[in-house]
Amino acid sequence: MTPQAITIPGKAQSGDRGKVVHLTTVHDPMDNRVFHRECKTLATAGYEVVLLAPREGDAVIDGIAIGGLPRWGNRLTRMTAGVVRAFLTALGTRADLYHFHDPELIPAGLLLRLLGKPVVYDIHEDNRTWLREREYRPHWLRFLIAETLARAEATASRRFHLVLAERHYAERFPGGETVLNYARFPSLEESRLAGRPRGESPRLLYTGNVTAYRGAHLHVQLLEHLPDAHLFLVGRCSPRLAADLRVGADSARLHFEGVDDYVSHERIISYYLRECWTAGLAIFPYSQHSLHKELTKVFEYMAYGIPVLCADFPNLREIVEGTGCGLCVNPEDGAAAAEAVRYLWENPEVARQMGERGREAARTTYAWDTEGEKLLRLYSDILR
Repeated sequence: MTPQAITIPGKAQSGDRGKVVHLTTVHDPMDNRVFHRECKTLATAGYEVVLLAPREGDAVIDGIAIGGLPRWGNRLTRMTAGVVRAFLTALGTRADLYHFHDPELIPAGLLLRLLGKPVVYDIHEDNRTWLREREYRPHWLRFLIAETLARAEATASRRFHLVLAERHYAERFPGGETVLNYARFPSLEESRLAGRPRGESPRLLYTGNVTAYRGAHLHVQLLEHLPDAHLFLVGRCSPRLAADLRVGADSARLHFEGVDDYVSHERIISYYLRECWTAGLAIFPYSQHSLHKELTKVFEYMAYGIPVLCADFPNLREIVEGTGCGLCVNPEDGAAAAEAVRYLWENPEVARQMGERGREAARTTYAWDTEGEKLLRLYSDILR
């Protein structure tokens, strides 16, 4: 089958620096890293950017041409027929460079390399430890899948230019370029943040996918220790997990947005701006996967002046305690975490200063602009 050049309706931003394609069969087309950080940065720098991702129909958004890929009904179909479809569609764009975001697209990336195309593999996760912790699979199957993928990644990565979303991935991929998940610093009047209303009781916010390994149960358990607190979980959550989290919880104080649904980045920002939050939560349970992570949500809380309450992992402690933008707690000690919330609530001036320090660090130290420049340099070197 010979792919045809695709045409996406609308007026995409033309690129005098070349045409690049970002490809994903897993992420939403408006994914924070893929669309809002990388694709927007490239388009602003003068590249013609095409994003191929699962969605109904095609569109042009912010000068980026988005080509819709099918939403397959199950993983096996997506990882077979879906990868073939994605490869043929990507090849049909006749781009100068291809940048893919999912390990299941490694075969497509290798085919593009065989055809002489420059290819970037963007590693979002430590897939070996991530797969080992998927509790819905038997332990032996998790181990087998994780090790098989790890070997495939290690072998195939020699054929690609690598982009690493977190620093510790360099232990497995020492030749990769780190392009970290720091937040875009929002262009806002300080009065807009200072004027956010403060509630009559502690108000806790969590943003991002809501899962057990991201601390969903630990966050909800805070309500048991804080009878006047409200918790807002803003991000995709499976109906089954949402029902499980509601068991025994006060439904009037536990709020979901995103049950069986994707929550856009714009909607998340609206939550950051809607009120003066007591804390932004990132209390992940201890695991090999979580232990070294640098969480995007932490950088976003900082950028919007929200005090951070997170697990006391070494990387997070370096960021949060190092900048004085929040508190780190033992995730296995719910009472201590609740005590930290109460401290922030009862000391609003301390909390305000934490928010200000976090915002300054997000502007100067943990800023996407620096990471975006790394991506642009990499592209320039590849296409030179």
